[in-house]
Amino acid sequence: MQPGNLEAYRVFYVIAKTGSLTKAAEELYITQPAVTQSLKQLEARLGGALFFRTSKGVKLTAEGEVLFKYIEQAYQFIVNGERKLAEMHQFLSGDIKIGAGDTLCKHFLLPYLKRFHEAYPNIKIGVTNRTTPETVKLLKEGAIDLGIVNLPVPQDKQLHVRESLTIRDGFVAGAKYGFLAEKPVSLEELSGYPLILLEKGSSSRAYFDAVALERGVAVKPEIELGSLDLLVEFARNGLGIACVIRSFVENELASSDLVEVRLEPPLPPRSIGIVTLKDVPLSASSKKFLELLP
Repeated sequence: MQPGNLEAYRVFYVIAKTGSLTKAAEELYITQPAVTQSLKQLEARLGGALFFRTSKGVKLTAEGEVLFKYIEQAYQFIVNGERKLAEMHQFLSGDIKIGAGDTLCKHFLLPYLKRFHEAYPNIKIGVTNRTTPETVKLLKEGAIDLGIVNLPVPQDKQLHVRESLTIRDGFVAGAKYGFLAEKPVSLEELSGYPLILLEKGSSSRAYFDAVALERGVAVKPEIELGSLDLLVEFARNGLGIACVIRSFVENELASSDLVEVRLEPPLPPRSIGIVTLKDVPLSASSKKFLELLP
């Protein structure tokens, strides 16, 4: 269908609704001759008259009645589409699809999701829990709108990466290894104790392994786990010393369930990042949610 055909059907629809070429011209903000010309061209293309004249204006022919039923449905779809978009821009409807790992979802993302949901309860929120590399993959496949990830991530021309919160990794232990909290220890010294680390495949584990390699320390963990919560529980139960994001275990440290094992020198800080696709516009809901994030 050519673009001009759509305008002709719009003219046809308004004539049918108003029953008058003059009123149709007024509603469409065009001249009556333009309305007449558009109608004649449509009738010529379709091969028959769509209206007949009466003393009060025009009425649909039998063929015109058939066409009108379809055009009216199409017009209502357009109106509904416009209304739906207006609702989305007013945050009365819409959805957000977010990718984030378990730890970032619980300790970073959740408070902002709560605030957003309270402000815009009609926006549907979907969260997919994956590691940082998997989250980036989902983003590039179009399965999510944005990702919350541990930085750094490999450079990629498709991605826009925004640094958010600075975090620092550290070690914690339960009472069994509480003596290690008495003074700072080196990573080499700490590697002689049973260590509990995130399993390979996560960006946090890759970051720690890179630091250990840079310092010339061969680290062989006693236990590898899939989440920060499990790291904390295993450390609390005396199964080893766990590498965690310190700011995410402040409650446990404050309650003395865990003690901090201070490294000298400490592990370098890193950041939480927000990744989106450079060439894909975000929905109004996603943009509004991003405004909440630091």
